[in-house]
Amino acid sequence: MTDPSPTRLRLDVSREEALERTVEIVAEAWRSFDRARPDQPPIDARIRELLAERLPEVGSPALGVLEDAGHVLDASLAQPRPRYFAFVGSSGLEIGVLGDLLASCYDVNLAAWAAAASELEEHAVRWVGQFVGYPAVAGAFTSGGTVSNVTALAAAREHAIPGSRESGLVGRRMAVYCSNEAHYSVDRACELLGIGAANVRSLPLDENRGMRPDALAAAIDADRAQGIVPIAVVATGGTTLTGAVDPINRLADICDERGVWLHVDGAYGLAAAAVPETAHLFAGLERASSVSVDAHKWMYLPKACGVVLVRRRAHLEAAFLHEEAYFPHERNQPHAVDITLEYSRPFRALKLWLAFRAHGAEAFRDAIANNLRQARLLYEEVVAHPELEPVCGPPQLSIVPFRHVAADGDLDAHNAALVEAIQQDGRIWVAPATVDGRVCLRPCLVNFRTTDDDVRALVDVAVELGSR
Repeated sequence: MTDPSPTRLRLDVSREEALERTVEIVAEAWRSFDRARPDQPPIDARIRELLAERLPEVGSPALGVLEDAGHVLDASLAQPRPRYFAFVGSSGLEIGVLGDLLASCYDVNLAAWAAAASELEEHAVRWVGQFVGYPAVAGAFTSGGTVSNVTALAAAREHAIPGSRESGLVGRRMAVYCSNEAHYSVDRACELLGIGAANVRSLPLDENRGMRPDALAAAIDADRAQGIVPIAVVATGGTTLTGAVDPINRLADICDERGVWLHVDGAYGLAAAAVPETAHLFAGLERASSVSVDAHKWMYLPKACGVVLVRRRAHLEAAFLHEEAYFPHERNQPHAVDITLEYSRPFRALKLWLAFRAHGAEAFRDAIANNLRQARLLYEEVVAHPELEPVCGPPQLSIVPFRHVAADGDLDAHNAALVEAIQQDGRIWVAPATVDGRVCLRPCLVNFRTTDDDVRALVDVAVELGSR
C-alpha cells in the first residue's frame, strides 16, 4: 500500500544538486573573506524586489532561491571580513561552519540526554575550561554572553537566597556588584531575575579601568549593614568598551572573605587567558564560582557558541532542575535542561569540538596572540600620527579606541560624522563609542583573517576621510 501523505516538501532538483550549489556559494564566500574588498555592496533593486514579495503560496526553483540567498548575504555586513572592526565580531571559522551544517542536518536536541552528543558537550565544556585555565566541573553551551550571564546569576541568586526561585523575591533587598563599564547584560540579567537593575552597584574604576577592590569591599559591607543581601560580584574579563580586565584575584579575596559569589564575564576577552603574554591579567580566575566566554568572539567560531562554566554542578541544578511528567529522567542520565535556561537546544558544542580537533589549541593561542600584536601595532600607528590620538592608554587586550583630532570645532561631532563617513565609504567597517565623555572610533581586532595591512588601512581611511 502506498503512503497517501503528500510529498510536497521536496526540492525540484536532487538533494545533491542543491548541496553542490550551496557548497559553491560557501566556497565563493570564503574566497572573498581572504582579502578586503573595495566597498560594501548596496541593497540593490533585486533585493528590494525580494523584500517586497508577499508570502508565496507555491514554491520557486531551489537553485534560484539559493542564488538569491547568496546575493542577500553578499550585500550584508559579514563579520568574517578582515576589515570588519566593529563591536566584537565573529570570524566564521571554516570548520565551525561545517560543524553547523552537520549539527543542523542531524538536528539533535540537547535539552534531553542525546546519547553521544550529550557526552560530547560535557567533554567540550571541559576542554574550554582547560583552554582558559578554569577548573570547570560542569557547564553548558548557550546562545551567547547574555544568556550565560543570566544563567550564572540565576545560580548565584539561588545560592544567596535558597528557595527564591519558587517563593520569589518580594520583600527581599539584594544587590549585584560590577564596574561602571561592565556589559549591559548584567543589568538585563538582574531585570529578568527580579533583582532589579536599580540594585546593580556600578562601581568606580581604577587607573587601569578595572573595578576598584576597595570600592567593592565598602559597597558590600555597607549593604550588609542595611540588611541587603549580596547576590554576586561580576568581574569583567575584558570590557566591551575598552578591553580592560578587572583585578580578578583581588576581587576573589573580597568575595572569599565575605562569602559572595564571584562570576567572571569573559564573553569577549577570556580567550586571552590562554595566551602566555596576557594570562597574568586573569590571575585568580580559577577562584570564581562561574565564568562565561563566547567562543564565537575571540575563538573565531560562527555564532552562536557561548559557554558558561561552574565549579559545582549542584549550583546550576539548584537554580534550574525540574521534575516533569513529560520529561522523565530515563536511564538515570542527566538532562541539560537541569542546568540550563533553554529547553530546545542545538548542538553548539560540535563546532568547537571540531575546531579544537582540526586545528589544536596552539593554533588558537597563536591567532589570539597575533590579534594582540595587531592591537599594539594599531595603537603605535595612532600615537605616531599627528592627526590622531588614542583615547586610552596601551591596549590590555585588542580594543583600541582613538579619534581624529585635526579638525576645528566640536571633536565629538566631528568623530561621529567620521564614523558615518567610514561606513558610507565601505572600505572598512568600524563603530563609534563614547569613552570618558569623548566620541571616538572603537576598533576591535578579533579576526584571524585580519592582516597588518588591514590594520594600517584603518588608520589611512580614518585620516583620509577625517581630513575632508
